[in-house]
Order: sequence, then structure tokens, then C-alpha cells
Amino acid sequence: MAPGETQQGERIAKRIARAGVCSRRDAERLIADGRVELDGKKVTTPATLVTEAARIVVDGIALPAAEPTRLWRYHKPPGVICTNRDPEGRPTVFEHLPDGLPRLILIGRLDFTSEGLLLLTNDGRLARRLELPASGWLRRYRVRVFGRPDAESLAGLAGGVTVGDVDYGPIDAAIDRIHGDNAWLTISLREGKNREVRRVMEHLGLRVNRLIRTAFGPFRLDRLPSDGLREVSRNVVAEKLGRGAYAGATDAHHRR
Repeated sequence: MAPGETQQGERIAKRIARAGVCSRRDAERLIADGRVELDGKKVTTPATLVTEAARIVVDGIALPAAEPTRLWRYHKPPGVICTNRDPEGRPTVFEHLPDGLPRLILIGRLDFTSEGLLLLTNDGRLARRLELPASGWLRRYRVRVFGRPDAESLAGLAGGVTVGDVDYGPIDAAIDRIHGDNAWLTISLREGKNREVRRVMEHLGLRVNRLIRTAFGPFRLDRLPSDGLREVSRNVVAEKLGRGAYAGATDAHHRR
């Protein structure tokens, strides 16, 4: 059961967000401003529980039904930040997406200069499920480093490593090829802590100058072009995650 849900229902702020009206935080502000009604009465707390039969009105307009769960693969280019709004004015992933999509949530962020596979969904419950450490999903990267990697040092990462005061779990790292002062590595890990690959490589005396995520769990970047977006079909998600995770999804595809 997802956080905020009970056998009696889910929190109203979460239901508003799930209907695609706004984020859950914005829904909480709408409630605080007295702009939300439940079955004809003004809502005073975002913790109010609602069922599927509840009649919710926001600014005098009845809440639409929750959208069916959908999932997309996106090939993030470098120089794009994984956030809705950036105070520094840098381009965001959401500014790169085509018009006409529902409100989406990122699964598996990448830093500003990294590139490769991101997953996006319109369902917060699915996003939390896929990002939980308990999912044990493998993240795979192709990484170009400046310096001469040592095969023995890379093999030692399989037992985990501590960098500063941060403990990192097992990392599988192998040399693909060496060209001049640079080398290409394939790196796989399951934790995906903030800037983990870069920090661990720096710990080994290697500087990452390109990082591409090629897989996140069972989903792969494959030949998706940079800045390309493609919806994952209902059948594929049912196969990868189980049919209960994706009821009512569509088979539409979008590409830029």
C-alpha cells in the first residue's frame, strides 16, 4: 500500500494530483486557500481521506477521473536539468517534452551533464514503487573517463566502497576499450546515490567526461534518439512489472 493510503481511501491532495490537476504540494495550497470542496463541504485539511465515489470540486469545477497509468522512456541530452523549474534558468527536461502530455513525474534522475535513459510516468504510486531501493533495479551506464583505469581497482568495487563519509554498495565496472588518454567503461549498480558514478571514479583517480545511462531496471535506452520520447506499451509494462501495475494504460507512442 502506498504512503498516504488506507483501506478507507487516500488523501484528497494526492487524489487531486493523481487526476492531473496539479502537483500534490499545489493541491495542499488549494485546500489551504479554501478552494476545494468534498461532497458539498469545504475541505480544511489535505489529510482528508476520500474514496473513488467522492465528489471533489476544485474552484467550482468537478475533479476529472484519475488518468490511466502510463509510462514513457526519454533520452535526456546533456545540458538539461531534471527538475520542473530551475532558479538558474537552465533548460529542464519538462521544457523539452512535447505539448499535450499529462503532468509527468521523473523516475531515476540524471545530473545536468549526464545523458541517457529517464523514465516518466503520470502515476506517483508507480514512480515511488520503481524508485524504492527494495526494487533492486540495476542501473547500467556507459562511462568515458580521462585517465588510465586499473582493472584490479575496478574489480574491487564489487565489494562496495566508501568515499569520504558515504558508503556505496557493490558496483560492477569493466573496461570496454582504451583510446589515448580516455577509456570507455561499462558500470552497473543498484543504489544510484547522488553523483555516485562520478564520485567513485574520482576516488580511483579517473575523471568522468561523459556518462550515458543505457538501462534502468528492465527498460533500455536502445536506439531512442537524443531528446526522443516514446511511450512504453501496455503489454510491455505488464510483462516487465506485472499486469496489476499498469491497468488501463494506452498503447500510444510519441516521438520527437
